[in-house]
Amino acid sequence: MTTMSTPLPLGGAGTLPAPAAPSIRRRVHRVWRTAFNVALISLSSILAILICLHAFVAYKLAHPPVAPLASNPMLAAQLEYTEVTFPSAGGKTLVDGWWIPSADSRRTVVLSHGYGTNREESWVPMYGLASLLHERNYNVLMFDYGFASQTHFSPATGGLSESDQLIGAIRYARSQQSDELIVWGFSMGAGTALQAALKSEPVDAMILDSTFLPDEETLYYNLRQQINVPKDPSVSLIRWFFPLVSGSSLADIPSAQVQSTAYDFPIFLIHGTADDKAPTYLAENIASSQTNELSRLWIVEDAIHEMIFRTHPDEYIARTTAFLDEVGASAAVNSAI
Repeated sequence: MTTMSTPLPLGGAGTLPAPAAPSIRRRVHRVWRTAFNVALISLSSILAILICLHAFVAYKLAHPPVAPLASNPMLAAQLEYTEVTFPSAGGKTLVDGWWIPSADSRRTVVLSHGYGTNREESWVPMYGLASLLHERNYNVLMFDYGFASQTHFSPATGGLSESDQLIGAIRYARSQQSDELIVWGFSMGAGTALQAALKSEPVDAMILDSTFLPDEETLYYNLRQQINVPKDPSVSLIRWFFPLVSGSSLADIPSAQVQSTAYDFPIFLIHGTADDKAPTYLAENIASSQTNELSRLWIVEDAIHEMIFRTHPDEYIARTTAFLDEVGASAAVNSAI
């Protein structure tokens, strides 16, 4: 016998109850939880992007793109030269350069190039400067810092390891019977020269063009030229990542000491008021600390970073050669005593 079930009438006593609508409180809680999760994911993404961005900036600071050498002193300026390699102070790295002799001269200028370029530094222009010095009977040593080297690369360190490389160049020049020795530096190559001088490697004088020193203020000054980010935490993040990619801490760069030291040799500081990479106060602070009577400061109105030789060639040559003549005369007097 088959039993037939009778469908329950719609709306009758046996109707299944409809699901209860969620309470307002539960709906609000669900909305807030969803919003919180979205905000958390967004915040995490932003933090990840910021960290990656600043890690990349730190890496690029330590590994700047540098073009390979394009010429040499003979091709570019008809100057006889010798390829040389010498150790940095402490022997951690090898340094490659060009030694450009001038007859039997015992006077030498070591050219200290800037960041992100090599010994040629075309916009200065470095070959033109080498020719000028050679004509005035100076030997010239041009060399590559480690971050510009194609054969002995080492990360950029803001002058910490570079100062040892420069000392190696100074010692090489001394080994070539150089009695009078001048360092002529540009940008970070100028700041590196002063860091090297803190290590008591003797020189007779320095000419420093568009001096740059990495510290918290100048790092942010340059960072703001590229991207509008807040100083905090940007600088702190870069300082944290930099040792991981370079092996050196930005905190160890003696920027304040360089600016407050009275060096025992004359310094000619050259700087432009429109310099968007190295604030003018760096040159002014260094100049105000000097006591040597031959030291001087030339601030050039509206001049930009490292372009003063190009834009004011006659005055640039007149001022720098006058300084070199005074240094030479002083060195001659001192050697005669």
